[in-house]
Amino acid sequence: MSERKPFLGSEFVSKSGGNLPGSSDAAYTLYTPKKLTSPVIVAVPHAGRAYPSDVAAKMREPQWSKLRLEDRCADLLGYGVAQATGTALLVAHAPRALIDLNRSPDDVDWGMISGAGVRRAANSHANRRARGGLGLVPRRLPGLGEIWREPLTCESLDARIDGVHRPYHTQLGRMMERLRDEWGASLLIDLHSMPPLKQSHESDVPANLVIGDRFGSSCDDGLVDTALRHLRGGGLHVAHNRPYSGGYVLDHHSAPRRRLFAMQIEVCRSLYLDNLFEEPSGQMDKIINTLSDLVNELAAECIARGKARPFHEPEFRDAAE
Repeated sequence: MSERKPFLGSEFVSKSGGNLPGSSDAAYTLYTPKKLTSPVIVAVPHAGRAYPSDVAAKMREPQWSKLRLEDRCADLLGYGVAQATGTALLVAHAPRALIDLNRSPDDVDWGMISGAGVRRAANSHANRRARGGLGLVPRRLPGLGEIWREPLTCESLDARIDGVHRPYHTQLGRMMERLRDEWGASLLIDLHSMPPLKQSHESDVPANLVIGDRFGSSCDDGLVDTALRHLRGGGLHVAHNRPYSGGYVLDHHSAPRRRLFAMQIEVCRSLYLDNLFEEPSGQMDKIINTLSDLVNELAAECIARGKARPFHEPEFRDAAE
């Protein structure tokens, strides 16, 4: 794939962190405007393309699997939106094949781990994601079966959690709280891409964007309504929570009572990639503009909510007790 080098300009400060096991590469980069003008942070957890050589070598069909596991070029959408809106941006460089940042660190399929010992028994209640083959470390893909040539060691799993998963989420949490403390409320937009959805019946028009808010638990209803209305007003087919409501990122980082809001946006790859879903198409700038307009509107509403009821830690702590 041809690589576009992102450039967000001198008005942004970049900070890289974490590390990819077996290399000197950073696991993520946070881009922060020198002057904060928005309470929004856009995060892109599934578009990383920095594959350590040993990881790619252990994949049965590396090119096939990469194309299906990645949110292909969704990071380029994020760079474009950040440049246009002045929002903070967190981009994972670690690929989803290495570790899935939208899964809980205990969402492990222990059948793919060697030397698990007692931990295998202690974690026998893997949730639906891991059982379906797409847990913390993806194991299976439809049409391929097993992704890996050999089991993963416990040591390697721990290195991925410590080097990638934990620092990424620590950084994201800190940035959300910083924005909330500055504006009275903050909003995370967790940006993903999806393959085209199938028709449910002959006259069905499948959605090409999906807004997820964990069925109302991760975000202010008014912000979600604004997102749905804005996108539908632009002629897009938008669904709410189905088939994607969000995952670990929203569960872990949202706290609406503490003015920490989070929504997931899934963008159909047909809106910005070529027919093979490999390279950006001529429509990429159009969807960047659409998302940028949405982010600006949501930022204004989030600021208004923060002003209407500013966050004060003792007040919110007492309310929760």
